[in-house]
Amino acid sequence: MDPFIDALLAKMTLEEKIGQLNLLTSGWDVTGPTMNEDYKDDIAAGKVGAVFNAFTASYTRSLQKIAVEQTRLGIPLLFGYDVIHGHRTIFPISLGEAASWDLAAIEAAARVAATEAAAEGVHWTFAPMVDIARDPRWGRISEGSGEDVYLSTQIATARVKGFQGEDLAALDTLLACAKHYAAYGQAQGGRDYHTTDMSERELWDTYLPPFQATVEAGVATLMTAFNDLNGVPTTGSAYLLDDILKTRWGFEGFVVTDYTSINEMVPHGFARDNRHATQLAINTGVDMDMQGAVFVDHLKALVLEGKVARDRIDAAARKILAMKYRLGLFDDPYRYMDEDRQQREIYKPENLQAARDMARKSMVLLKNADGLLPLRKNGLSLAVIGPLADSKADMIGSWAAAGDRHDKPVTLLEGIRAAVGDDTKVTYARGGGYEFDDTDRSGFADAMAIARTADVIILAMGEKWDMTGEAASRTSLDLPGTQPALMRALRELGKPMVLVLMNGRPLTINWAATEVDAILETWYAGTMGGFAIADVLFGDYNPSGKLPVTFPRSVGQIPLYYNMKNTGRPYDVNGVEQKYRSRYIDSPNTPLYPFGYGLSYTTFTYSEIRLDSAQMAAGGTLTASVTVTNSGARDGEEVVQLYVRDLVGSVTRPVRELKGFQKIMLKKGQSQTVTFALQPADLAFHRRDMSYGAEAGEFKLFIGGSSEAVKEADFTLLDTVVLRPAHSPQVRALPHYHSTRNPIASLTHE
Repeated sequence: MDPFIDALLAKMTLEEKIGQLNLLTSGWDVTGPTMNEDYKDDIAAGKVGAVFNAFTASYTRSLQKIAVEQTRLGIPLLFGYDVIHGHRTIFPISLGEAASWDLAAIEAAARVAATEAAAEGVHWTFAPMVDIARDPRWGRISEGSGEDVYLSTQIATARVKGFQGEDLAALDTLLACAKHYAAYGQAQGGRDYHTTDMSERELWDTYLPPFQATVEAGVATLMTAFNDLNGVPTTGSAYLLDDILKTRWGFEGFVVTDYTSINEMVPHGFARDNRHATQLAINTGVDMDMQGAVFVDHLKALVLEGKVARDRIDAAARKILAMKYRLGLFDDPYRYMDEDRQQREIYKPENLQAARDMARKSMVLLKNADGLLPLRKNGLSLAVIGPLADSKADMIGSWAAAGDRHDKPVTLLEGIRAAVGDDTKVTYARGGGYEFDDTDRSGFADAMAIARTADVIILAMGEKWDMTGEAASRTSLDLPGTQPALMRALRELGKPMVLVLMNGRPLTINWAATEVDAILETWYAGTMGGFAIADVLFGDYNPSGKLPVTFPRSVGQIPLYYNMKNTGRPYDVNGVEQKYRSRYIDSPNTPLYPFGYGLSYTTFTYSEIRLDSAQMAAGGTLTASVTVTNSGARDGEEVVQLYVRDLVGSVTRPVRELKGFQKIMLKKGQSQTVTFALQPADLAFHRRDMSYGAEAGEFKLFIGGSSEAVKEADFTLLDTVVLRPAHSPQVRALPHYHSTRNPIASLTHE
């Protein structure tokens, strides 16, 4: 590869090299502000190295043909697309997949997505999103793995492996892209694109680990975020891109911006104009400009003026050409564009079955009073009510790539009707609406009428699919529209009621949590969602999902997450509440549903924890074991979770931190011993001097079925272990835009 790229770079003009750094959208799909209408002319002029929002074998072939046959050197294009939770066959949203806590299933879902997308000419996906998110007002919480660092790093690694496989040259793989680097999930007020500001310790301990995990897993590309971090837009941060990513972590792939984020450094107030923003971005480590076209417009002049080194352009172009080489595009630019293979791979039965299985695994049973669920399939009258009960468009959620919203998705109503026996009556009414401003109650009468004659009411409620995802922040987490009023009216009938939630974020459902008999969180379950929900409702699958994110009681508690730190005045002392403590006067501090929580149709009991030693030495291992017994009447799966607490540190430590989990299957009455091995590295954090390591002292260890696990044991770490020395932010003076009209323009940015 290296001699080939050396020879190719030697032939390329400066303009051709810059063209490789330009990523433009096609007109096939729209995922942001429309720009660059003449993208086909730009391809023919050698000004484009990659195209996104283009798929199908025939369409990508037509664009590839322009690049290969009409440009001087015939360098093939790279095609990217937002394959987030499936391509044609849509799996549950990413947050839903995370609720499965099933790493093998998550990797398999990414593998199916890669196979389908690659069959339609796509080489590169803008996934996984690995942002830690602790504010459910932020719509993009739906795209990630929730609030926990450990769980998110494990899932991030699984998704990279699923997309990229063992060999990038294989025809069923995609280049993965870890995004959004970095700390995008902490946008202030939960408002998308907004500012983030945090300590170095918080950045390194919470928001960077999932990105580092993807680098260690060999992720091919990485995307900068829209936000500024501690005053510096991430697309212009040498600290993030050069110092951490490329120098410390040794990242060898290429860095692409998010959609026009170079241009957006101007309204951020960090760059004077697009020319200045171009200079900042390229010199801090950006390799490819998504959609802004500023590299093509300004890089040549900046190089000729000496403000950007030619070597920097060569380095960026080399990284992009290397990925094209690894994909085999220089051997055959059209190798991914086979229409026969496309027909074979799209919506294969095994793909649909995998989506159904993943959807079942993702569902979380939040409440099941008096064992209402599972329902029997025969001899019942079921009233299926709600705006989401028979909506195909909503089943697949946001960022559903090339998913069909019209014909393919199986709705809840369809799934129920397919599951029940001939002697079960199923009636349907839409009832209320789910738009924010919806006040129309004209459908209530039909809903009440069918509910009066039903044995059980099944409510399908939540958010319209485009209420989550990018640019979908909310100030309220209540069910929108007339849904709450309809639910309250139906409750007056006194009938058993099941609430099936479809949503992309935690919702505040306090009334339902008290008044409704059973609640099943299904997220947006995907193409096969209706069948999968029915599988759970009728007991063909015993729910095993656990929450990857905390459900608050109210928006006023946000941010709310399980691994908080104690204050000097904790909420209660020995179970006794006191006034002058860290608490609310109108609400408990506790969440509605905690991280790691999820019920089953069976029950699991835990033995006391057994430690092989009460002490751990430097370089040693501590083994913790617990016996889990299925003490109920059904076979079922349990996610056994291990948490630790460092009681005293050089800086304050969280009350609990997830450090391991295992998902096990137990037949009724069966027991299994589950063992975890802890090492000092598992206890490490960035200490007071910003060195990274574990400190000698006392620890508590918890094992159970949620973050509120009550089984605990104590152990001592005998030695302080420093894994990395202290570090501090690197500040660099960069070539900067100068203007005699602005006296502050000579200041250098990071």
